[in-house]
Amino acid sequence: MTTTQGELAGLSRYIFRTPRWYSTMAFGIGIAALVGIAAFDSRYVFEDAWLGVFYLGIPTVIASVLTGPIDRALGGQFTFNRSTLLATVSLLIGVTVLVVAGLIATLTTLGQNFVYDALIGALALIFAFRFLVVHAVSRTHPLSSLVPASIQTFAAGVFLFIYSGTMNYLVSGGLPYFQALLVRPEHAPPEITYAFAPGDFTLLVGMSALYTGTAYAFLRVLDRPWRRSLDVSALDFLRGFIGHIAEGSQELEEFFEKIGEEALVPVTVLSFRRPDGEEKARWVLPMIHPGPMGDIGGGNLPQRVAETAEGLAFPPHATAGHDFNLVTEREVETLIDAANSAMEKIEYHETASRPVRQDRDDVSVVGQSFGDDGLFVTTFAPDYADDVDYAVGLAAGAEARVEGVDDVLIVDAHNSNNGLEGDDLGHIVPGSRRSFELIQAVSDVAGTLQDTEAGHLELGTAWDQTNWKSEEGIGPLGIRVAVLAVDGTRFAYVLVDGNNMEPGLRGKVLSAIEGVDDAEVMTTDTHIVNTVQSSNQVGAAIDQDELCVKIRTLVDRAIEDLEPVEAGMASETATVTVFGNDRTETLASQANAVISMGGGLAAAVIVATTAITVLIFFLT
Repeated sequence: MTTTQGELAGLSRYIFRTPRWYSTMAFGIGIAALVGIAAFDSRYVFEDAWLGVFYLGIPTVIASVLTGPIDRALGGQFTFNRSTLLATVSLLIGVTVLVVAGLIATLTTLGQNFVYDALIGALALIFAFRFLVVHAVSRTHPLSSLVPASIQTFAAGVFLFIYSGTMNYLVSGGLPYFQALLVRPEHAPPEITYAFAPGDFTLLVGMSALYTGTAYAFLRVLDRPWRRSLDVSALDFLRGFIGHIAEGSQELEEFFEKIGEEALVPVTVLSFRRPDGEEKARWVLPMIHPGPMGDIGGGNLPQRVAETAEGLAFPPHATAGHDFNLVTEREVETLIDAANSAMEKIEYHETASRPVRQDRDDVSVVGQSFGDDGLFVTTFAPDYADDVDYAVGLAAGAEARVEGVDDVLIVDAHNSNNGLEGDDLGHIVPGSRRSFELIQAVSDVAGTLQDTEAGHLELGTAWDQTNWKSEEGIGPLGIRVAVLAVDGTRFAYVLVDGNNMEPGLRGKVLSAIEGVDDAEVMTTDTHIVNTVQSSNQVGAAIDQDELCVKIRTLVDRAIEDLEPVEAGMASETATVTVFGNDRTETLASQANAVISMGGGLAAAVIVATTAITVLIFFLT
């Protein structure tokens, strides 16, 4: 992950799950009652509360109920939860305006009329805000978005029209039916009867048009850079992002498909089976990054891979960054098919080499050969590192083949990083010093393996799903351990279903492990743990000592499980659609630019619109 991508990922701190509609609605009505007490000045407190509920709360309920059906009838996709949340947030906007206006009216000589003038402005602002959200999320035509966006303001306006007696200004006598239906000032406080005239409703319509037009222009300006650089709309990204976070929809994948590129990726399988042919464990490594988040794209790739294996599955992290995120979850099936195809080509061997470790400057690589094939696990711990670029992994694999290795499985242990801190997030890119260190270290280990005598192979495994949850940095695969013994030399491979590890934790784990000659700890880089938090590394939310004890126990169990096995490796290629070279960086750059530019632009628009509003009120 680059710094730019890290900045984008950091925005996930603003993510939240949409509350249930009844909780949101109850909260909105309560707020409406409180603002009525604060803003209105009737004879009784309960009457003030009722005014707030009536003129603000009931329009909120109407908007909650009607926005979704009307929007969907016009081609949108607003759900009841979303419409209730939008109505309540709109209410809070009106509340904020009225509370400020009430405070000003109390401290000055402007009086209650100023509060009612502010109410007109608040209703217009609510209209504009609702249009902004409805159009951004539903992506219907602007004219179609106006209809569901207007519900809350229209309902409040109708109430004011009826209970202020404004109809008396327009019709006098001769229409008892309309007067009975549309003229009820006797049920309203006197202030409202004198506060609103036909011109006030004309002003409400005009201000709503002004605010909404400004909001639409604001959207168009922010959307232009996305269309120029990526040929997609930022509103499509916003809609998909909100849908995924709020309700777990797959709309975000539709956006990613538009920017994706086709890629050919290796899928390597290392299988261990008992002498009777029953599979005991399987390592599966597609050169894909398991992102971008949650179950979007390949975010749940490790779990999906594990579900297809006959033996205990080990899906470690490959040498690939965010440019190799799958655009849709459907692409995972293509990788699984390739893994199954590779399984059919595997030739098994009863022997394997002892593990060989090579430390070269910042990088440490451990390798082990099975026949003519080789497994390599790389780490930069205790230094910080994030993803190893796809091209770096390919180059390292090519160097191993030069040394005589046939099929190559290179794992990025992904086990030491400092989250999103600092300017350099540790991405190992082509041409960097550390990329050459990794490539050379893999080459050195591969050369040494050619001169290492093979011996009798035994395997023991253990697995614990653990009680930790994704929110605590541990995915559904929990902790998996494979202990390989070759002529008495034992090596423990520990795989934690998480996204990288807190600095220093890898060292604590290795120190806690007993009964083996060496070990390495890896993470799957699952992005299931990153649905709400951008950085949720193993060891950040859980007790590290408890984790070490759990891993030591699993290693002991794996040692007890040691038995003779045969091993074999094979590779297959798969054609999938990924984000593509530099597309992730472009997406992150555009999002960060829009956010930074949008803040300043929004402030300028708000100041200009407020100035026009004040001028209108003084001239009318």
